[in-house]
Amino acid sequence: MFPRAFGVKSTRIALVLVGSLLWGPAHALFSDDEARRAILDLRQRLEQSQNANKALIEKNVQQQNQAYAQSVSQLRSALLDLQTQIDKLRADLAQSLGAQERLARDLTELQLRQRDTLSIVDDRLRRFEPIKVSIDGREALVDPAEKADFDRAMALFRQADFVAAQSGLAGFLSRYPTSAYLPSVLFWLGNAQYANKAYKEAMANFQRLLNEHPTHPRVPEAMLAVSNVQLELKDAKGARKTLEDLIKAHPASEAAGTARERLTRLR
Repeated sequence: MFPRAFGVKSTRIALVLVGSLLWGPAHALFSDDEARRAILDLRQRLEQSQNANKALIEKNVQQQNQAYAQSVSQLRSALLDLQTQIDKLRADLAQSLGAQERLARDLTELQLRQRDTLSIVDDRLRRFEPIKVSIDGREALVDPAEKADFDRAMALFRQADFVAAQSGLAGFLSRYPTSAYLPSVLFWLGNAQYANKAYKEAMANFQRLLNEHPTHPRVPEAMLAVSNVQLELKDAKGARKTLEDLIKAHPASEAAGTARERLTRLR
């Protein structure tokens, strides 16, 4: 600020002095050369002052430009850093979203595999889980495989394939000696053996049913079957005794009615 103020003041003094030299009362005291030198001196000093002011202004402008350029550079650097951070956040977010999508996909696949595995396990368990069946009017729990074996053997019996039915029922008896089907198996095995003329084996199975399961619904029919075997073995006396015992023990049964008819023919 001082050079500028000094230059203005010097200019004013110079103008006053010039005026004084040219027009004032002291005009006669200076010669033309001296006045010219004074004017040149003042002009030189004025130019110096103006140059100083110009240099100061240029310096200030340069400093301001440098400061502005520095501020712009710092701002640009900050913006670049911010953009870098934004890009990194975007990349991290994309990676995170990708990871979440993969996790969701993996979870879905895992759930599907788990569901399939549980389904397979349930199917296998159901194959071994006991099921409720009705056997000769009585409910019981049996293994699915056990029921399937019995049904196959009985299907052969109904087809009058008594050889295959005898083999299937005998095999069932060997595989499931404590089965709930046991009394029924003994009854139908005896009938298959009777049809195959294996009378002694049939008698053994019928007697076993009568001895081990005396309250079973098939007992009256088994007694009637025993009398048939006795007749085939030429034991008419034993057959009559069996029929009489049947009528006495189970008088209201259908087998007892058949036994009464046969007794009339045996007498």
